[in-house]
Amino acid sequence: MTHVTQILPAGSWPVARAADVFAADYEGRHRRRMMLTLRSGARVRLELEHARLLADGEGLVLDDGRIIRVEALPEDLMEVTAHDALHLLRLAWHLGNRHLPASIGAGRILVRHDHVIADMITGLGGHVRRVSAAFDPESGAYAGRGAAHGHEHHHDHAHPHAHD
Repeated sequence: MTHVTQILPAGSWPVARAADVFAADYEGRHRRRMMLTLRSGARVRLELEHARLLADGEGLVLDDGRIIRVEALPEDLMEVTAHDALHLLRLAWHLGNRHLPASIGAGRILVRHDHVIADMITGLGGHVRRVSAAFDPESGAYAGRGAAHGHEHHHDHAHPHAHD
């Protein structure tokens, strides 16, 4: 069985060298250990020390030297927009306070569809539009440091909202 031996960051390797593609949505790319079915139908084994998101454009180096390109598939998301940059920053704070994976772009934030979150955003004066797009959220401050960041930190999640 062929194994993944290394993960190359997106943009750090020549995409033309890709021998095959592993395509999946967010859930399918957030893994620690599994058999990955490639576009060709071939299967390779992924075994990592910690679960991580395989990001769009990364290269999975196999033990035989081939490189497999990771592709993020489109999925049902919410595009969050606001009246201005400060308002969008405030909405980002509320989304982050709920520990939601988010993809942050110029003038918008993408999050996975959730009607409760949509109601919160509109209640805060933001705009929500359903879109179908690849979801490649921010990796966070603890990514790549060898330790998964769960809820082992100790603070009160009932943060005061001084400037809402």
